[in-house]
Amino acid sequence: MWLIRRFGALCLGAGFALGQAAFDLWWIAVPALVALFVLTRWDGTAKSAGWTGWLFGVGYFALSMHWILEPFQVDAVATGWMAPFALAGLAGGLSLLWAMAFWIGRRISPHAYAIAVSWAAIELARAYIFTGFPWGLVGYVWAPTPVVYWHAVIGPHGLTLATTGLAALLGNGLAQRSVPKLAGGGIALALIWGVGLGLTPKAQDLTDRPIVRLIQPNAPQHQKWDRDFIPIFFNRQVDFTAQLPKPDLIVWPETAVPNLLDMAGPAFEVIADAAAGTPVVLGIQREEQGRYYNSLVTLDQTGQLSDLYDKHHLVPFGEYMPAASLFARFNILGLAARADAGYSPGPGPALIDLGVFGQALPLICYEAVFPQDVNGAPMRPDVLLQITNDAWFGTNAGPQQHFAQARLRAIEQGLPLIRVANTGISAVIDPAGRIVDALPLGRAGFLDVPVPAPQRPTLYSRTGDWLALLAVFVAFLTLIGAERRNRIDPTASRA
Repeated sequence: MWLIRRFGALCLGAGFALGQAAFDLWWIAVPALVALFVLTRWDGTAKSAGWTGWLFGVGYFALSMHWILEPFQVDAVATGWMAPFALAGLAGGLSLLWAMAFWIGRRISPHAYAIAVSWAAIELARAYIFTGFPWGLVGYVWAPTPVVYWHAVIGPHGLTLATTGLAALLGNGLAQRSVPKLAGGGIALALIWGVGLGLTPKAQDLTDRPIVRLIQPNAPQHQKWDRDFIPIFFNRQVDFTAQLPKPDLIVWPETAVPNLLDMAGPAFEVIADAAAGTPVVLGIQREEQGRYYNSLVTLDQTGQLSDLYDKHHLVPFGEYMPAASLFARFNILGLAARADAGYSPGPGPALIDLGVFGQALPLICYEAVFPQDVNGAPMRPDVLLQITNDAWFGTNAGPQQHFAQARLRAIEQGLPLIRVANTGISAVIDPAGRIVDALPLGRAGFLDVPVPAPQRPTLYSRTGDWLALLAVFVAFLTLIGAERRNRIDPTASRA
């Protein structure tokens, strides 16, 4: 029986992973989550609950994040051997956090709701600790449904707390065959679904809105820096830029220019000539006093450099190496590193002027998965601007999950999002998270798209994660108080 329960937790974790892109099978994932809380009824000790949480996490992260294998195959001879260790380490390591959540929850109380609250707390912590990694949060299971619009009110962590709490209620109802609890869970689900429908913003009339051109060269990572292919991809972007009629803005993806910034003068002249007076935003690398930066720059109507932004939230082990000198002894270097320790971080979030589009918050690649980074802008922008190179992660789950999370940032802020990716998905997304138009994965091309207007600031854009943190804190106090009362009255029933 013990082995069956453990195997069941692993399988349920894989089932819950089906709620993430590219599967988007929320109607399988949500029942899997409910079934997990049924399973925890047999965990009589904190240790047993911890094992359940860990195995559920392994099943979830191993399937949902299998795309982590892709970067190691770009140079398979040098780094291919690391791929299975990377997947095992990532899935097993992140699952330790979930094991901790289940262990803490069972230590606090035998009530399933204690696990629900501690799990939400750990997910909130996961977004911040060790530079943060809020990829595939529990609440993201609702992304294909109207429930996603709760992001604009309580944010991703508030929705995670609501999701685990709802699953615990339904799981208890099933385990106890309690009609009132099942009915309460059904009413709660109908309520959050219905309010989500009510929160859905109306589609905008895009007549006379400014036009942006998305440039997607489709440079596979194993060819991107090959000397024979560099001019092909660069000229492809120049040709797309030169097409008529001209838009109001042209955007190239991350690291789109093959030169370092201080040597890119001739390349900028070619780009400016093709743009013929249209501003161009593009990704480029730069070096300053021996430090390398992953940057975004703007060329104005005259082809002159007018804005510079350096990526500040870097990917550990990808763009920089923690304890670089130690790992270098084993010839383990950052996958995208140019120097021994990789890129250096920029000073932080900043706004750039995009003329008729207003003030934009630039986000380079991974920065779009952090809700708190978007909320950390020095002032409210008019548009979010993400450039990325998702070629590192193949053409399946990785880029699609990255795109799905960028869409959530638009909903949370009530802002349009311009997204340009080397191999896709490039798109304009409206403040309701709707795709105005997009270039699919694995296709070279360009697309001229009107950019919607920003909406009023959302509640989440004003409060950030403080509401979720407060809700978790209050829920913990309530559970602890209830547990103390149950100890005074040992005949109190187990929830």
